[in-house]
Amino acid sequence: MISLVGASLDLGSHSHRSPDLIVEGAAEIQQSTTKNPVDSYLVTLDPEDDPHCMPTLKRWVAVLAISSASLCVACCLYGSRVCSNVPRIAGSNNPRYQSDVSGLGVGPLLVSPLSEVYGRNIIYRVSYILFYIFTFPVAFAPNIGIFLSFRFITGFCGAAFLSVAGGSVSDMFPNTSIASPMAVYTISPFIGPILGPLISGFINQNVYWRWTYWIMLCWILAETVLLFLFVPETYAPVILKKKAAMLRKATGDVRYHAPLDKVQGSLAHFIVINCYRPFQLLIFERMALLLNTWNALLLGILYLAFQAYPVIFGGIHHFNDQMTGLAFLGIGIGMFAALSTQPLWNTLFAREAAKYDGHPPPEVRLIMGQVGGILVPIGLFWLAFTTYRNVQWIAPIIASVPFGAGIYFVFTSTFTYLVTAYRPIAASAVASNSALRFAFAAAFPLFAGTMYDRLGTVGATALLAGLTTIMAPLPFIFYRIGARLRMTSKFAVH
Repeated sequence: MISLVGASLDLGSHSHRSPDLIVEGAAEIQQSTTKNPVDSYLVTLDPEDDPHCMPTLKRWVAVLAISSASLCVACCLYGSRVCSNVPRIAGSNNPRYQSDVSGLGVGPLLVSPLSEVYGRNIIYRVSYILFYIFTFPVAFAPNIGIFLSFRFITGFCGAAFLSVAGGSVSDMFPNTSIASPMAVYTISPFIGPILGPLISGFINQNVYWRWTYWIMLCWILAETVLLFLFVPETYAPVILKKKAAMLRKATGDVRYHAPLDKVQGSLAHFIVINCYRPFQLLIFERMALLLNTWNALLLGILYLAFQAYPVIFGGIHHFNDQMTGLAFLGIGIGMFAALSTQPLWNTLFAREAAKYDGHPPPEVRLIMGQVGGILVPIGLFWLAFTTYRNVQWIAPIIASVPFGAGIYFVFTSTFTYLVTAYRPIAASAVASNSALRFAFAAAFPLFAGTMYDRLGTVGATALLAGLTTIMAPLPFIFYRIGARLRMTSKFAVH
């Protein structure tokens, strides 16, 4: 059975779910199912079933478990990027070997539609178990072929936490209170590229390089236990389907049904449709295309730092592995400093919501992106002109603080906007974002070495800063015209 696209769920008079709850999935639905305006056997959400009505503590524990799992995936996949002691058997430091990032880009196209059929929870559990199993061949790989193949597979398995997880946050929190949990989730995968090199730098500098992967395996196992213990199913259509099955079994009456039970089609057809929909967004939705391209550029620059920082800090300032890993702390400090401002943003969003009787347009989320759009080029230009050999090494690290803060603001703003503006197809919107982001992330390190060799650290970094400056007006533009564009869109909420 497949899910619905663009069809609203009748949640019943006792449900606390807002009337704009949309079931993501498919475009076709049997017209015969809508002949009767009242269907007494259609299962609805009661407050005890509704993820929005779960205790606040339970929802936040689930968000923290999902976010920590996302952080673990990011750390594990990027842990050896700046470490020179890893044997060249693996070639893990060579920018040409971006198999894990490729897996992260391809994975959302499959796991996102599967999560709309089987629910979020089973996707998390299965993908993390497979992530754990397939990390073993990476840790004990005897040659480069096995290493790269299983790096791709582990990236593919970990992709659920960089795409589906955003849907889980949306499942548990209404638009009025989604900002803080989405902020916590958003920062998690971006702390991974900072924390991973820092941890692995110390490991590789002092002990055998395989200890990096052995420690990762212990961490992955712990996260798997947390997912089983603290993350419930949150996708309302799947909850309703399970509830209908329980009622049929308990009463013996086969007339009880959920909306998912009424849609016809094969799983293969559904997956094909949902793999195609993210590309529809990129082709036909100007807002989605430009915002996703902006995100992709920033993630590409962040991943390019894995090649640029060894040049800046290793080549110019003669840092070793662990010291180069510490240099990433500037970006991390900027991200956490930005996260600490979330209460201020919540106050701002509450004030904006009051202007619209509690239902503000999605565009208010882009205000945070406006600040990020300014901070990112400031940080990069500052970084560019402090990479001279005669400039103290602390200067470029300080320069990376506004860059890290800007990344946090941009991604939190964009993710929240996509989820709220394209709520009918939220998973596909996030999948389109993930696919484009990781395409850029895989491509940027390929030319990083050549670019820094030919342009130098100042010219290359300033070029990247110039590109982010060109993209900076996007949140200002869409804040003004986003509502008008949504009115003409067949995917966005009106």
